[in-house]
Amino acid sequence: MSKRFKSSAALAVALLVAATRADAAADVAHIFWKDLRPATQAIAEDANLPMIAAKLPDHGETLSLNLQDKTIQLAGYALPVDRDGDLVYQFLLVPWTGACSHMPTPPPNQIVLVTPAHPYKMKEAYEPVAVTGTLQPGMEKSQLFILDGVSIVQSGYTVRKAEVASVDTVPDTVTLPVNSPWSFLNKKKN
Repeated sequence: MSKRFKSSAALAVALLVAATRADAAADVAHIFWKDLRPATQAIAEDANLPMIAAKLPDHGETLSLNLQDKTIQLAGYALPVDRDGDLVYQFLLVPWTGACSHMPTPPPNQIVLVTPAHPYKMKEAYEPVAVTGTLQPGMEKSQLFILDGVSIVQSGYTVRKAEVASVDTVPDTVTLPVNSPWSFLNKKKN
């Protein structure tokens, strides 16, 4: 086999791989938290506090089925469910810091249960991350171990085999009121 043929074949393979990656990246829908709830449901900032599922007519269980089986990217805050030291095997992605821990739990349609493709090395609870993967609507319950005991949290969506990346900010985060005991966790918006 000639060197010229080998070089041409290697170039063709490299272009095919690059094109495949570009197609996959083009198929990713960059979504926001509002995309996971019905348009008629009040957003957290409308009430100047986080939503409380019990106060919603449907308890926040109405899910967005138009995103089912779509590859999405969503930024939020990671709250570990299954971890070993700093390696996290499963976490809840939530729209604000302090959620589920001495703060009102978001409604299920504002919580995503994430299983990373590879264990994610987490620096801190409520670390801002972007999750990319296939979104599956469906209620799941997770057991969290928090400071004052065990809490059961219901999520409305799952993303399995997710790619997880640390981010500096969450574009549509809910800023906690200044009088919140968790306001120190507010991340700066750009």
